[in-house]
Amino acid sequence: MSKTKNLIAMAFDTGGTMSDTFIIDEEGTFVVGKAQTTPDNESEGILNSIEDALEQWNTNIEESGGSLEALVYSGTAMVNRLLERQGNSNIGVIVNAGFEDLHRLGRALQCWIYLDYAGRLHAREHEHPKPLIPRKQIKGVRGRINFWGDELIPLYKEDVKKVVEELLNKNVDSICVCLLCSYINSSHELQVKLIAEKVMKEKGKEIPIILSCEHNPVRGETPRLNALIIEQYAAEPSRKQLIKIAETMKQKSVLAPLRILTSYGGTISPYHKTLIPTMVSGPIGGMIGTQFIAREYGIKNLVSSDVGGTSFDVGLVMERYVPTKWESSIGRFILNIPMIGLDSIGAGTGMYVRYNEVSSRLEFGPESAGYKIGVCNEESGVETVTMTDCSLILGYLNPDYFLGGKVSLNKERSYKYIEEQLAEPLKADPYNTARGSLDLIEINMKNHLNGMIQGLGFRPENYTLISFGGGGPLHVAGYSRGLNFQEILIPEWAPAFSAYGCACADHSYRHEKSVDLVIPPDGSMIAFVSSILSSTWNELKNNIIKEFEAEGRDPNEMIFKPSLRVQYFGMLDDLEVHSPVEELTLNYSPQLERYDSPELKDIMKSYDDLFEEIYRRGTKSPELGYHITKAIGTGIVPVPKPKLPEHKLSGENPNEDAAKGTRDFYWDNKWHEAHIWEMGLINAGNIIIGPAIIEAPATTLVVPPGAQVKLDKHRIFHLEV
Repeated sequence: MSKTKNLIAMAFDTGGTMSDTFIIDEEGTFVVGKAQTTPDNESEGILNSIEDALEQWNTNIEESGGSLEALVYSGTAMVNRLLERQGNSNIGVIVNAGFEDLHRLGRALQCWIYLDYAGRLHAREHEHPKPLIPRKQIKGVRGRINFWGDELIPLYKEDVKKVVEELLNKNVDSICVCLLCSYINSSHELQVKLIAEKVMKEKGKEIPIILSCEHNPVRGETPRLNALIIEQYAAEPSRKQLIKIAETMKQKSVLAPLRILTSYGGTISPYHKTLIPTMVSGPIGGMIGTQFIAREYGIKNLVSSDVGGTSFDVGLVMERYVPTKWESSIGRFILNIPMIGLDSIGAGTGMYVRYNEVSSRLEFGPESAGYKIGVCNEESGVETVTMTDCSLILGYLNPDYFLGGKVSLNKERSYKYIEEQLAEPLKADPYNTARGSLDLIEINMKNHLNGMIQGLGFRPENYTLISFGGGGPLHVAGYSRGLNFQEILIPEWAPAFSAYGCACADHSYRHEKSVDLVIPPDGSMIAFVSSILSSTWNELKNNIIKEFEAEGRDPNEMIFKPSLRVQYFGMLDDLEVHSPVEELTLNYSPQLERYDSPELKDIMKSYDDLFEEIYRRGTKSPELGYHITKAIGTGIVPVPKPKLPEHKLSGENPNEDAAKGTRDFYWDNKWHEAHIWEMGLINAGNIIIGPAIIEAPATTLVVPPGAQVKLDKHRIFHLEV
């Protein structure tokens, strides 16, 4: 019989393969649920994963959902729509005359940013991404604002009227307006909107008019246009799905409003005017969780590695600082939306493995079986071998315990397909072929991981590694081999770690504005810069207050956090530093014979210190002066956070009831008899010595020969290889 449980927060992470749910009660303890993703109706898979989680507490959502205070969603549907080019291309665009090909030409960076290191070196592999909308739907109007915000050429209003009529006659679903330098002077874009609304009224039509000056007023014409288009192409089509999830939860007696995780680590409403900040919410959850673990464990440098069904995502926490990029690449398009710094490659457990008859070698992806798993899932219809099939025949996975036995895997079928599709063309043993396939993909993961760390001038020895995602515990021993991390951490809740990160995210909005202010080495511009920054922060704060008021939130609950993006003058990359105040004071200095701002000088000192922590002292260059690229305002309403579980430490030897017998697995070109353990029955303090396999319904931890893991009091495994 079910009972009522006082739940505080619930987070979902809907991936291409699995939907995870992370639920916290009033004491801060949590449970994790997992189910297969249902792409056509995401709410169905989410409800299944909620049921899987709440069964552990002998309750259900109808009985206990009413007490929830926070409800957060993250997922990959939007980014998958962009990657697969399955979005809505019926979009009209208005740009400055002469810039009609801007979306098609893009930036040179877009030709190679998606390639690995070898591909970037060879120009013959560089290729522009295919435009998302036809050239005939992009129209130009005359008029020009310069870099300083001055009007050089007035807007030709007849041009605007003509192109709006042409786009309406094409029955476009929306019109995006992106004019040069509108982030600093929005007058021309606002005039376009007024004229468009008048034309629509005359024609009896009404479609959304989206302005870049309102959508994302930051420098960078190409990424600003891309963001505007992708919003309508890939993000907006998900709105109905998100609203359906919100309504489904209300029907289940959940009163808390649904929030969507953003790329900068906050959450917004599914009814928010723009959804593009939520495009890559899934991987971002893992980074937020990583930051939480770094803070709780007192770890300065922590690298996160997330192995999912379709991708391998890596992010760095440096000196407890999580970098935020203001220019990112999604689906080979450069966007200027704020995003927690992480990088991804196609290297997931569902990735297809094929033999290339031309090159006589194995190739991986880019397609993935996703929620269909592989040929081992007979009901999936998959006919191409996946990484999961390779892990299955090598003995790492239990065919009768996938998702706790809810999905039965056919090991013999995997062996047959690997033999026919891969081993026979290679004239090799099927087991060696399967292990070789995993070795190749794990080497790719390892190189990606090592490259991100060494690219910043560090070595793995400076970092602790945390591995999560459904495939993280399965592959971490392989992709960390030889990298000599300080420690390797694997949370027991690794398969739902991204959902855990969602539960750590506050309700927040982040607004940015390009300012491009310079403080010379002599500090002579400090008074002018201070007044502009105070004014800009006040503008951003008022805009955020309006966001909260539109949702029915009391703005008095909000904590406003101002910050800046700063770089040394002449440098290419900036860092984000926080300001202790939202209004900078000015004091007259008789010695300098000018006004000075002590708070702004402190902010620049904070930037110097942060730069030194990340890049080391020798690279600091305050003698060049400072370039403030952006002013940022973040409004935060804190939500309940999970607590790490606390368990009393037991002895090193696990209880007998945790043992599940033995199974052979293949490692380093030979078979080993591995002890099998049930993850949930291992006690804090227990040590498991390899060769061993630790099984859970949602993941499998492989402990190779010569390695061992110890479970700490917070139920996080420490792997020694």
